[in-house]
Amino acid sequence: MKHFFKLILFVLIVVGVAGCKKQSEVNAARQNEVVVYAYDSFASEWGAGPALVDLFKERTGLTLTLVSVGDAVQTLSRAEAEKTAPQADVVLGVDNNLLMRAKNAGIARAYKPKNADEISANLVLDAQWEFAPFDWSYFALIYNSEFGITPPASLADLTKSEYAKSLILLDPRTSSPGLGFVAWTCAEYGDGYLDYWKALKPNILTMAPGWSAGYGALFLQGEAPLVISYTTSPPYHVEYDDTSQYKALIFDAGHPMQVEFAAVLKGAPNQKGAEAFIDFLLSVEAQNVLPRTQWMYPANKNAALPESFAATDTFLPAGARVNRALFADPEKTGRAVDEIMRLLAQ
Repeated sequence: MKHFFKLILFVLIVVGVAGCKKQSEVNAARQNEVVVYAYDSFASEWGAGPALVDLFKERTGLTLTLVSVGDAVQTLSRAEAEKTAPQADVVLGVDNNLLMRAKNAGIARAYKPKNADEISANLVLDAQWEFAPFDWSYFALIYNSEFGITPPASLADLTKSEYAKSLILLDPRTSSPGLGFVAWTCAEYGDGYLDYWKALKPNILTMAPGWSAGYGALFLQGEAPLVISYTTSPPYHVEYDDTSQYKALIFDAGHPMQVEFAAVLKGAPNQKGAEAFIDFLLSVEAQNVLPRTQWMYPANKNAALPESFAATDTFLPAGARVNRALFADPEKTGRAVDEIMRLLAQ
């Protein structure tokens, strides 16, 4: 019997040692990989992801794994759900409309990047540097001029009957541009935003789940002449499609700004790798990739813009054309989403 117990003890020791060795090997391998939760368009083959994966490997020797989680709101929700046992090291795509929610969730660890002084000061909305800005633009309606209709000159114009079923919006519960449009209406109409949405409802063709579906799968297929996107969307079509038919409509009342952030997740498996990625993402080399892939302005003041971003009379990519930046209370915007979705479901 004693020999039997000695045998059992020996087996347990061997299994335990083997298990510890295996876990050690897994942990060691994980320190060579940085896992980033990102939204679909960033991680896609036409987004910034593929180029950044290669550059990051060259510069740091680390493997960058981008996990596409959906749109920005879904990305944040995934990080929140894994808060007690994070699987990723970085969450990317939280914007200024989601920033308060993300900070209150306590998912991020403060990390001030090495080149923080190169970031435009007006983009630093988190003094603790839990969330580091990496790009920005203004929300705008994009108009397909080949439809031949007179484009609206304001949000109020957008409610006119001539635009019936002409507008593609994005679901604010899953999409940051969708949430940005809600914030836009709250900023411009204050407590009267719901009356505005009642007037707008007949003109909404659909509310797509995310930007890729709404802009890429519907708007570019000619389903409607108007879609919510960014002032920096038209340069894509100039650069790659050699066309200026898609135009950003600039309204005198102003436009909401979107700033996108990246954050080191608290308790991430590879904290040092996450910090290295934030430093890399804000470097001039990485920031130069963003305009031609993200079609947003880089946050680094020293990054370069391609020629397609120059303002001309035929297309509008330029934030300089926006005379006024609009801002809405994120808490009010969050409450407005529920009311608006109930209204649209009626």
